[in-house]
Amino acid sequence: MTEFSSITSFHKALYAGSTSCTEQVHLYLNRIAQLKHLNAFLEVYEEEALTKAQELDERIKNGQPVGALAGVVVGIKDVICYKGHHVGAASRILEGFTSLYSATAVERLLAADAIIIGNLNCDEFAMGSTNENSAYGPVLNALDNTRVPGGSSGGSAVAVQADLCLVSLGSDTGGSVRQPADFCGIIGLKPTYGRISRHGLLAYASSFDQIGIFGKEIADVAAVLQVIAGPDEFDSTAAQREVPDYQQSLSHNKSHRFAYLRDAQYHEGLDAEMKDGYIDLFESLVDAGHTVTGKGFDYLDYVVPAYYVLTTAEASSNLSRYDGVRFGHRTNEKNLDLIDFYKKNRSEGFGKEVKRRILLGTFVLSAGYYDAYYTKAQQVRRLVTDKLNEILEEFDAILMPTVPSTAFKLGEKTEDPIAMYLADIYTVLANLAGVPAISVPLGRHSNGMPYGVQIITKKFDEAALLQIAHQLMATDRASIV
Repeated sequence: MTEFSSITSFHKALYAGSTSCTEQVHLYLNRIAQLKHLNAFLEVYEEEALTKAQELDERIKNGQPVGALAGVVVGIKDVICYKGHHVGAASRILEGFTSLYSATAVERLLAADAIIIGNLNCDEFAMGSTNENSAYGPVLNALDNTRVPGGSSGGSAVAVQADLCLVSLGSDTGGSVRQPADFCGIIGLKPTYGRISRHGLLAYASSFDQIGIFGKEIADVAAVLQVIAGPDEFDSTAAQREVPDYQQSLSHNKSHRFAYLRDAQYHEGLDAEMKDGYIDLFESLVDAGHTVTGKGFDYLDYVVPAYYVLTTAEASSNLSRYDGVRFGHRTNEKNLDLIDFYKKNRSEGFGKEVKRRILLGTFVLSAGYYDAYYTKAQQVRRLVTDKLNEILEEFDAILMPTVPSTAFKLGEKTEDPIAMYLADIYTVLANLAGVPAISVPLGRHSNGMPYGVQIITKKFDEAALLQIAHQLMATDRASIV
C-alpha cells in the first residue's frame, strides 16, 4: 500500500485507479494501531470509516460524482461534535456523553465525502499548552516521545505528524493549533474569528475559540478551509462573507511587505538559536526582493495577562452548564443536598487545570474586582487590536515566532502554571485581535526538534495568508519535515 503526502497526490492516484479509499483507510488504521503508544486517538471509528470508504470506491467505480474531499482521512479533536459519537473534551465530566448533533464543520466535511477516522486527544476543555491535562493521559511527540506535542490540540497535531490521518481539525483559543503545529513540525492554521462556524464546538472562551486545521501541505489546508468555511445559520458569530477560492492564488509568487515585531523578536524569553533563525529568514526574504521592517509593539507583555483574564472569565460562565444533572458525570455519593451535589459532581469531574481557570474566571468577574481585572483586560484587548490592525494596514503580513522555545520535556512545566501561560506570549495576539494566523515549519534546532514561523494577516485575508505561507514553504529552508 502506498502512503500519500497530499490530497492532490492521493486524488490523482485514486481517480487513476492505482489506489482506493478502502486501501488508504486500512493503511491509516494499521498505523494508528502500531503507534497507539502516542495516545493521539481517544476513539477510532474503524467500522464506520471502512464502510464509508467502500461506498466511495463503489461510486467512483460506477462513475458517480463524489465530493471535493473524497476519501480524505480526517481526525477531529475531542471538542468537536459528531452526531452519534462520544464527545468529551478529554474530561471525566463528559464521560459517556454521546453528541446529539454534528458540528457544522463536520457536516461540511461529510458532505464533501471526507472520511472521519476518529476523535483526538487534547487538553481538558482545550485548556493547556502540552496535552498533559487530558483525563486520558498525555499525547507524546512522535519525533521524541519524551517531549510534549504542544496543546491543547496535541492529538490533532500528532495524528498528522505521525501520518495517522491526512489532515485534522483542532481548535485555537490562544494558540492551540499553531503551538502544537510548531512543536510537531507541521502546518497549523487559525482562521479569522468567524470564518468557520463554531456551531458544535464545545466552548472554552466563546469570543476567542476558532476551529483550525492541521496538515503537511498548504494546499491541503486550503482545500479543507474551502470546504468548512462560510456563513452558518446556527452561529450568529459566523461571518456572512463569501468564501474565496483559496487554492487558486497559492502559486501567485510576488514580493511582499513584511513587518516583524521588535518586541517579539528581541524578547528575553525567546531561544537564542531560534532568534538567529528568524534573523536569517528576514535576510533571505530581503535578498529575494521582499521588504522586512521592524515595528515597535509596546503591549506585548500585557497580552498574556489580558488573555487569561478574559478567557477564564468566559470559561467560568461556559463551564457552569456541566453540573451532572442533565448529562455527564454524576457522583455516587448519596444523601447530598443540591449544593453539595453540584460541588461533588464538578470536583470529581473536572481536572486540576480546568478548576484553576474556573476559579480564576469567577474571581475576575466578582464584585469589587470586575473593573480592576475584566474591564481593564477588555481595554487592553482593544488597544492590542487597534495597534495590530494599524501595522497590518501598512504591511501585507507580520512575521513572528510561534513559540519562545522548541517542545520541552514531559512534566517540565506542569508545576509552574505561570511559566506555562507565558509560553503563549506569541500566539494569543492573533486571538485577542481575531485575525488569521498560521504556523509553518522553518528550521530544526540543535536539540533535534523543529520550530516554525508564525504569519499574521488582516481579518478575512486567509487567501493572502495561505499564499505567503505557500511561498515560504516552497523554499529549501522550510523543508524540514
